[in-house]
Amino acid sequence: MATYIIGDLQGCLAELDTLLNEVAFRPSHDQLWLTGDLVARGPDSLGCLRRVMSLGNAATTVLGNHDLHLLAVANGIGSPKPADNIMSILNATDSADLLYWLRQQPLLAEYQPAADKRCEYKSATQAQPFVMTHAGIPPQWNTAQARAAARSAEAELRSPYYKERLAQMYGNLPDFWHPDLSAVEQLRFSINAFTRMRFCHTDGRLDFKHNGPASDAPNELLPWFKLRKDHQDPPLIFGHWAALEGVCEVQDIYALDTGCVWGGCMTLLCWETGERISTPCPVYA
Repeated sequence: MATYIIGDLQGCLAELDTLLNEVAFRPSHDQLWLTGDLVARGPDSLGCLRRVMSLGNAATTVLGNHDLHLLAVANGIGSPKPADNIMSILNATDSADLLYWLRQQPLLAEYQPAADKRCEYKSATQAQPFVMTHAGIPPQWNTAQARAAARSAEAELRSPYYKERLAQMYGNLPDFWHPDLSAVEQLRFSINAFTRMRFCHTDGRLDFKHNGPASDAPNELLPWFKLRKDHQDPPLIFGHWAALEGVCEVQDIYALDTGCVWGGCMTLLCWETGERISTPCPVYA
C-alpha cells in the first residue's frame, strides 16, 4: 500500500493518468491525495472531476480557488474567466452530481498512517501524519486552529445557505485573523488563507497583490511558510503556487504545484519513500 500525493491538476487528465500508470496505482490498495484545483485551464476539467470522484475513498482532495470559482459560476455568481475550460462541466449530463460532490470536499485534510503499517517504513519521517491544504496555513494558526477554521467554513459551504456563502467569499479583506471577526469575515479569511494565500506581510497580514516568484516580491513581503512559527505541527503539503516550481526551503513543508498547465510538469510524491516523479506538460494556459 502506498500513499501518493499530486499537485494541482488544473484539468490535465492525460498527465494524471501518466503518473498513476507509472506507479501502477491500485485504488484497492493505494491512496491518492490531491492538493486541489482539479479544474480550470487545462483541456479536460470534466474528465479530472469524473476520474477523482470515481476513485471514491481511494482519493482525497481539498478545495482550491479554481474549484470554488467553478461552484460559484455554476450557481450564478460571477462568470467564467476567459482562460477557464469549465463549460464542459456545466453542460455535462452529470453536472449536478459532480458539483455536489465537489462542494462536499474539505479545505483541510489530514493523513494518518495505519498503525499496523508504521513498522514497515524505513523512514520515521514518512511514518508521520501530514496535513494538506491548497495554498497553506497562515502563520498565526497552528494545525488545531486551522482545523477548526476549516470545519467551520466547510459546514457553511455544505449548508442550505451555500449559494449565499459562495457569494460572500469574494474580497481581500479581512487580511488578518481575529476572533472578533464576524461570521462572514471569518469565512472569507479562512477561504482566502486556505485557497489563495502566497505572500504575507511580516506581521502576518495576507497579501494578494503579488503572486510570482519570491525573489520578485517587495522586501516587506515573505512567503507565508517562512513566517510560520515552530508550532510542532505535522508536515504540511500544499499546491497553488506554481512559481515556486516545487521548491520550499522550510523543513516539513512540501510544495507540489509545478506548473503543469503553464508548460511545466505535474509532480507526484510518494509519502512512504519521499520519491518525486514528474511528467512534462505542454503549455495549456
